[in-house]
Amino acid sequence: MMRLKVNNRLSFIALLSSFVWFQACMVGPNFNASRTEIDSTAVYRYDSLQLAMTDSVLNIKWWELFQDPVIDTLIQIGLAENKDVLIASSRVEQARAILGGTKADVWPSFGYSIGASRGDVILGTPLSNPSNIFTGFGTLSWEIDFWGKFRRANEAAREELLASEYGRLSVQIALISFITGTYYQLLDFRWREDITRKTLELRQESLDIVQARFDEGIVAEIDLNQAQIQRAIAAAAIPFFQRQIAQTENALSILLGRNPGPLPIGLDLVDQTQAPDIPVGIPSMLMARRPDILQAESFLHAQNARIGVAVAQRFPAISLTGLLGAASNDISEITDNGLSFSIGGSLLGPLFEFGKNKKRVEVERKLTEQALYAYEFIVITAFQEVEDALVEISTLKQELQARLDHTAAARNAEYLSTERYERGVTSYLELIESQRQSFEAQLSLSETTQQLFNGYVKLYKALGGGWLSEEEMIAAQQAAQGNIEP
Repeated sequence: MMRLKVNNRLSFIALLSSFVWFQACMVGPNFNASRTEIDSTAVYRYDSLQLAMTDSVLNIKWWELFQDPVIDTLIQIGLAENKDVLIASSRVEQARAILGGTKADVWPSFGYSIGASRGDVILGTPLSNPSNIFTGFGTLSWEIDFWGKFRRANEAAREELLASEYGRLSVQIALISFITGTYYQLLDFRWREDITRKTLELRQESLDIVQARFDEGIVAEIDLNQAQIQRAIAAAAIPFFQRQIAQTENALSILLGRNPGPLPIGLDLVDQTQAPDIPVGIPSMLMARRPDILQAESFLHAQNARIGVAVAQRFPAISLTGLLGAASNDISEITDNGLSFSIGGSLLGPLFEFGKNKKRVEVERKLTEQALYAYEFIVITAFQEVEDALVEISTLKQELQARLDHTAAARNAEYLSTERYERGVTSYLELIESQRQSFEAQLSLSETTQQLFNGYVKLYKALGGGWLSEEEMIAAQQAAQGNIEP
């Protein structure tokens, strides 16, 4: 009895050791995460805060900082109905199905075979006379994953599924940025149209005065022509901005996944809440934050696993086959003769193919090298996008203040010139020049305000865009760290 227990224990240990050894036998290189470490500067050049990014900032939905409920509504519609988002979601499900298919390759395949024929041989045994032959068998085939070919394929499929998840998130973040940026562009055109309409009213009043004075012979015809020119300039600008408004609304509608048409508008651009500055963190945090970087890393991991698949194809495939069933020359007696079975194994491998299999491995190694370079390019581009957004915000703040001062001075100069002209103190040329400068200053103020808002949009997008929910962030981070299987 003691010997039986010892033998059972030894058998269990031997079986466990064989299983561990079998699982460890995977050819090809393992993914080395240190390959994706890229040197970066300690801080961003134009980051005035120089603070680390906190969890609350990581989880933030940055578009809510602008405090415009219309933006929130448009984003919700876009995330639900935008066609690019729907395509990205479909790709996730496609990758999930591919992973399910590659997992099945590791296990045996069961099937059946049912046949009817006529001849004088049954299962290799000659018959005295031709006879009907009926067969029914269950089949088994199993290519043992001795070299890890299927496990490497599963590894690649898992990483591609994760990459598709990050890809969907990248599309969503880009969509949110496009919707918000286009919305501010729409508000800009609406503000400029309003400025133009008010300018047209003032120039119409000025033209009426000049026309009356011309009719009385007080002013020359050149003054009348100048007034007509200024009114026409303002009148021509209105349909221009109307066209821009309509086309921007159409573009925004397409982003929402809907037919082109007018859209609801919240606060005017001049009344919008400027988003507060947030700490951007250190540059290296981007590599754990931006979904496009994480997607590129997953693609690199998947491509690295394909090297193992190519290496495994250079070694022989070990397969087991089985057959269990019955055969008879009378279908009513097919089970009377007992069951027949067959078990076999095969070793099938390349012998000499003029370096074809070796070149296949080399191709996969070069593709992995290219994936690494693509990852590195995405990372340094991400650094650039943050730096560009930071300098854009920094300089636009200064420019906006100058535009405010410019507009205030130009409008006051326009008022004074109007008073001076009506009193006959100055020429009409001074008045129209003051009107022109005031009009252009107001239009420039609107454009610069829009650019500053979009500067913040670019910054938030460059920093990773804000996860859509805390649950998504946690799930994606755990998947990236290998703690869960997607």
